[in-house]
Amino acid sequence: MINDLVNENKEGIIILDKLHYPRPQFIRGNWIDLNGEWEFAFDDEDKGQFEKSFMNNNFFDRKIIVPYSYHTKNSGIHLNEDHQIVWYKKDLKIDIKENKRYILNFGAVDYKCDIWIDENHIATHIGGHTPFTVDLTNHLKEDSTIYIRVEDRNLCIQPIGKQSWKKENFLCWYTRTVGIWQQVWIEEVGEIYLTDIKMTPQIDNASIDLDILISDDDKDVDLYGEVYFDGELINKFVTNFKSNRARLTVDVSSESPDFRLNFWTPNTPNLYDIKFKLCKNDKTLDYIDSYFGMRKVESIGRKIYLNNQEFYQKLILDQGYFKDGGLTATPEELKDDVLKIKEMGFNGARKHQKIEDNRFMYLCDTLGLVMWAEMPSTFEYSNKTNENITKELYSFIDKHYNNPSVIVYTLLNESWGINEVYSDKKQQNFVNALVYLTKSLDNSRLVVGNDGWEHTISDILTIHDYNSDKDTMAKSYENIDEATNGSPSKTSTRRCYSEGYKYNNGPIMISEYGGVAYNTNKDDTEESWGYGERLNSMDSVINKIEELTKVVMDINDVCGFCYTQLSDVEQEINGLLDHNHQYKFDPKKIREILEYNHNLGFIFK
Repeated sequence: MINDLVNENKEGIIILDKLHYPRPQFIRGNWIDLNGEWEFAFDDEDKGQFEKSFMNNNFFDRKIIVPYSYHTKNSGIHLNEDHQIVWYKKDLKIDIKENKRYILNFGAVDYKCDIWIDENHIATHIGGHTPFTVDLTNHLKEDSTIYIRVEDRNLCIQPIGKQSWKKENFLCWYTRTVGIWQQVWIEEVGEIYLTDIKMTPQIDNASIDLDILISDDDKDVDLYGEVYFDGELINKFVTNFKSNRARLTVDVSSESPDFRLNFWTPNTPNLYDIKFKLCKNDKTLDYIDSYFGMRKVESIGRKIYLNNQEFYQKLILDQGYFKDGGLTATPEELKDDVLKIKEMGFNGARKHQKIEDNRFMYLCDTLGLVMWAEMPSTFEYSNKTNENITKELYSFIDKHYNNPSVIVYTLLNESWGINEVYSDKKQQNFVNALVYLTKSLDNSRLVVGNDGWEHTISDILTIHDYNSDKDTMAKSYENIDEATNGSPSKTSTRRCYSEGYKYNNGPIMISEYGGVAYNTNKDDTEESWGYGERLNSMDSVINKIEELTKVVMDINDVCGFCYTQLSDVEQEINGLLDHNHQYKFDPKKIREILEYNHNLGFIFK
């Protein structure tokens, strides 16, 4: 069944419900939601693909709710077992139209994915965190069956993020995710369609740079576009393609805003609507409804600037785990998180060791929250590790490129997967290669190479410091130049820089601190933990958070921080929210703590 989230009016498509579209920044009118019940099977002996036994009627013996991993309650299975090969099956009924193509989209499937339509193997994808698409058209019938085999060995050379590679959870590593864990949908498009749109804001020129790709080379294809702000037409454009590609710059200035542009900031999350129509001989082939934000991020000396104004970041570490859904959340759960982050007074989130659902970035864009996007880590270095991370990096950058809320890319964390980086030149070169590769793909954002310690090349010196004593923590940063080239954290005791590298007078952030444990669940277990000495009362926890935050905000030349963390995650109970993402503490009190210092900008009342 084709869903339709749109209406037509004289300007074209008007979106009724962006939050419930799988990719809110790349919306098409005709699509099929494939989330929901699928047939499912474990295949521990790997028999399914041989002689196509997966097509036997008795192969699939249970149901699963997509897009949840079978470990979760929301999947309908909820088994704490290790199955490394799983299968999915779903019957498709599509009214196939002449001169149309049908594109299957996956948000993320962990880890190796093979796809069949009926008896035909049509695609293989490797990488557990990034989106991919498959053109089904040449294999599709009105009644077809899709089969998906997923293999996830959870190897330490895979980017696995916070998934435990041991039999049980330990420290800050949690339940595994296997199989489909983000959205699945089919889009109906024309014979030629838009495959990629990159929008780069240029606030100093009041323009937007567009770089657009289509599926096939056709010199008779034209692209028409319109830019709106709050319903007012700002500009129109038309262009054609050369070798599947069109590049142009569009003036988006107008007289309505006070200063030519409606800038995007966390306090003023202004967004321009942009519509793309692909045509051939006056026939519409494809239509995309999108948006962009006019913002710039850069570092000058020890400060970070947003839209040429000093920007002090007050971030929350967000691992994106949900009690019943694991790494998968509903749109409503994502929205509730963003609203709570803002209510507590944070102006940004560091999405930690997870490449999030598109709708989270959409919510940050629309509600006003800066975001650090982060690649999940591996835990062993080898040539294969290098290949696996690099393979997903391209899609990682593509996924976040157009979201104005995303201002920093973090590529590695705490030397995970590069354990010898302090002195190993190969691992140092790997970090640097990732930084330069990222900048070659997107030079409009800041890049952190190895977050936390043992930096090589990095736009920001980020320090992880879980010292729970305010006095010794403050003393560690009395001489900021000495601290940056030494080991300021009394907890990690790691040097800020790897051998052969030193501080270059750039921005400094305390990108992890706090982590104060407090459990609102009376059934506390010995495995639960947080950083520092366990405190027994809510007041003592709040006082500790306040003490440590004031110390961090008083450190000279530090331009922001990230508090650990947003919510409790399985055995880790240092969240400001509990496992159900409900407040542990009065959000007004957290906001008061964060407003202690560094409240920049005008206040109009």
